[in-house]
Amino acid sequence: MKQPAGFEGGRLLIVAFEGWNDAGEAATGAAKLLIDRLGLVEIAAVDPELYFDYQFTRPTVVAGDDGMGRLEWPGAAILGPSGMPTSDDEEGVTGPGADSLHVLIGAEPARSWRGFAAELVDAALTADIEGIVLLGAMLADAPHTRPLSVFASSENAEVRRALGVDRSSYEGPVGILSVIADQAERVGIPTVSLWASVPHYVHNAPSPKAVLALLGKVEELTGLSIPRGNLEAEAKAWEAGVNELAADDEDMAGYITQLEQARDAVDAPEASGEAIAQEFERYLRRRGDGPEGRADGRGDGPRDEPWRPRDGA
Repeated sequence: MKQPAGFEGGRLLIVAFEGWNDAGEAATGAAKLLIDRLGLVEIAAVDPELYFDYQFTRPTVVAGDDGMGRLEWPGAAILGPSGMPTSDDEEGVTGPGADSLHVLIGAEPARSWRGFAAELVDAALTADIEGIVLLGAMLADAPHTRPLSVFASSENAEVRRALGVDRSSYEGPVGILSVIADQAERVGIPTVSLWASVPHYVHNAPSPKAVLALLGKVEELTGLSIPRGNLEAEAKAWEAGVNELAADDEDMAGYITQLEQARDAVDAPEASGEAIAQEFERYLRRRGDGPEGRADGRGDGPRDEPWRPRDGA
């Protein structure tokens, strides 16, 4: 299948943001793995004073190599090839376009989203980026014991035809990924969005299994080969840890069984191909304004433990 420019062998930008778009730290986990494997260096960054509210996204203090503490401020940056030869060992990313892969990673801004997106897309144009893959992760009614689904969508008709993905029919509040995608398409950079489903009943812990799912989808769409390192072992340990929790909780175990049955029905050959898209839209509605949740994650939303009987039930 012929890919649109930028999605196989072109100059590709992978985008991931912390926060609203990053359940289980899956999107940023995938981006950080790529940065590490490729040895990317910062080539452009926003001024955090323009876009961030430090009471909402606070700076952090970390210890340097000398043991002295230093402040790290929230922000967003594009990282690209260092110009130095990359390692040919088994830990290196290979495939078409691997030597020109870029990554945009950061925290979702608190203000001036249009200016923020325009600045970063301008930097992408300066770097001659030909295609953008936006990574996200959503809390979903997904059993941790099954492969985690990744929903791919694009607003670009050529991308949809070439990659066989759908246009999202979701309407409602969005995160910064949607704003960047809109700005990129306006200036002629094609985009595709990938959203992994993360089991909502283990939302407080990073999900290496969701990172694996996103990386697998990136490989499928781009032709890249991305070494996983210890990630597969971490995913197995994560799944085993959740199994242990469920083994001590009859209600939780029963709830997971229900999710497994529902997932197996969706995966059956006769199931509708729109099932994953519908799950994605249910998630976004839960995160949006309304009786089930808010876009900023505050207020009443889905219960953290839906398998527990309600009072009086």
